[in-house]
Amino acid sequence: MTSISDRLFVALNVTLLFIITLLALFPLYYVFAVSFTDPTEFLRKGLVLFPTDWSLISYQYLLSNRSFLDATLVSGFLALVGTACSLVITSAGAYALSRKRLRGRRIMLLGILLTILFHPGMIPHYLLVRDLGLINSVWALILPVLTSGWYVLLMKGFFDSIPSELEEAAKIDGCTDVGIFFRIILPLSMAALAAFGLFYAVAYWNTFFSGVLYINDPDKRPLQVLLQIMLIDGSGVASGDFMNSIASEMTIPSETAKMAAVVIATVPILAVYPFLQKHFAKGAMIGSVKG
Repeated sequence: MTSISDRLFVALNVTLLFIITLLALFPLYYVFAVSFTDPTEFLRKGLVLFPTDWSLISYQYLLSNRSFLDATLVSGFLALVGTACSLVITSAGAYALSRKRLRGRRIMLLGILLTILFHPGMIPHYLLVRDLGLINSVWALILPVLTSGWYVLLMKGFFDSIPSELEEAAKIDGCTDVGIFFRIILPLSMAALAAFGLFYAVAYWNTFFSGVLYINDPDKRPLQVLLQIMLIDGSGVASGDFMNSIASEMTIPSETAKMAAVVIATVPILAVYPFLQKHFAKGAMIGSVKG
């Protein structure tokens, strides 16, 4: 039987956690509510917590704006193509390093470890991208971050847990190393691929600093750079004054458009996560305890 002090302690903990949860969820609710608020109601009230007139006009305006659509397409390209390329490179490199017969394996692992411990910094990074001719190219946001040494080591630990007898049996049946990788190893690694794919997709979708550093063409800016301009600077986007054009239309206050843009930028990752959740914990942990 629990004492009064224990029950009081549990009640205080529950109350505190409930308050913290409300404080964490309130900004999300406010963004969602304002984005669906009728523009005339927002202009009339200024602060809307419980909108009475719901409207999609801010979303319609954003989805009909060329600059916003271009930025969304760029971020979508980064998330899809970048994630696919990163998973191929990371999984292929990790699988090769997990095979003990690979010559120079220890030296390669040491090199990967050095990339984790020591980073050259922003200026050498920029000079490399410039010398490769990637400035103002969408590939400048993918190739320099195509893989991560830490992810390679984690996935290597996952591949180490796969019995080598499967590979030997496949070779007896005449399967090549490439065939073993694509037909046996990858199907057994869906949990790890789902976990690391989510990591990569979130990183690519949220690309910001690289977009500011390497992209000068307004039509090639990722969505997060556009959001920074909308939410902080309030300056023009692309060839026209995006925020000024919103503010000039009395039926579409800039605040509702900002909140709608935030919702659009957040929803894709939230929509993907439930489909990967069942693989996420297993894939993220299994490579970290093997090796």
